[in-house]
Amino acid sequence: MTSIKHNLQQVQQRISAAAAQCGRCPQEITLLAVSKTKPASAIEEAVAAGQHCFGENYVQEGVDKIQLLANPDLVWHFIGPLQSNKSRLVAENFDWCHTVDRLRIAERLSQQRPDPLPPLNVLIQINISAEQSKSGIMLAELPALAQQIAALPRLKLRGLMAIPAPQDDYASQLAVCQQMAAAFKQLQQQYPGVDTLSLGMSDDMDAAIAAGSNMVRIGTAIFGARDYVSAAATHNN
Repeated sequence: MTSIKHNLQQVQQRISAAAAQCGRCPQEITLLAVSKTKPASAIEEAVAAGQHCFGENYVQEGVDKIQLLANPDLVWHFIGPLQSNKSRLVAENFDWCHTVDRLRIAERLSQQRPDPLPPLNVLIQINISAEQSKSGIMLAELPALAQQIAALPRLKLRGLMAIPAPQDDYASQLAVCQQMAAAFKQLQQQYPGVDTLSLGMSDDMDAAIAAGSNMVRIGTAIFGARDYVSAAATHNN
């Protein structure tokens, strides 16, 4: 049985290889370890191996882990769909929210972010493949929402996130990722604080890095297959 430490090393090697392939520095790319459905003990194993950024999809499960581990060195990213009735928990506990796709949620996060904490880092989710089953806005809606979010006092607009539809071939993956990268560069020109493009998972990470992603979200390759059955009993998103 391979260890989480070994898996992390393998993923980091893959990131380095993908970066080298397109002339980028591997240090530009943040590895976000997606720890949904995994116990706190697995996260502790990853921390011992040098991993500090973790992504959670389910609000209550994530909050439970944040409070249980209580490690100020860890950076917690909420990367799942966010319902209005759970926004306070995200505002009070997480460092980042990747899935802002409407002004109402952004306003709630800003209002509910505690004053002693730094502003909540937010990414606007783009539905780049126009899938009805996925959250996110169309690219045409981005300028208006970005302007509204940038004006909110307890949020810090950091960039964009997307989950492209699965594509079998690299060329198709790259084309979609390049669309996201172009939108990201345009946003950077208007907002100096924008510095994060959260794009790329296990299947399309190479194309995402080639296009310019600087944050990839990897779960199963680090922690192994997810147990959704037992996890369903422990969270309610």
